[in-house]
Amino acid sequence: MSNTENTSQSQSSRETQDSQEPQNDTRSKAEERRPALIEVLRQARTQLTELTGLAPESVTSFEQTEDGWVLEVEVLELARVPDTMSLMASYQVELDGDGQLTGYRRVRRYERGRADARRPGGR
Repeated sequence: MSNTENTSQSQSSRETQDSQEPQNDTRSKAEERRPALIEVLRQARTQLTELTGLAPESVTSFEQTEDGWVLEVEVLELARVPDTMSLMASYQVELDGDGQLTGYRRVRRYERGRADARRPGGR
């Protein structure tokens, strides 16, 4: 038997084995399309910047919902000197399952140097 025949037989037997192996991909098409968590965060920050003109400083909360995601994003609204007097804002950002922004709203505005008010009875 020549080398050509051996090579062709080897390739043929490998192709048969490959076609007989079970597929281990049990993820649904929707799961395959769903963007990775870090990509969702990047998209949300980019889209919020484009819509508001404000650059996000941090994402302070992130929750997956039935329809997509809800994030809370902190942005610098007005820079002041000293920096502790700058005005910050917290935005609630809603994204669909593909990571596209579907809505946002400002939920809080505060000076950077201020802590949240204490709750009655809290320490």
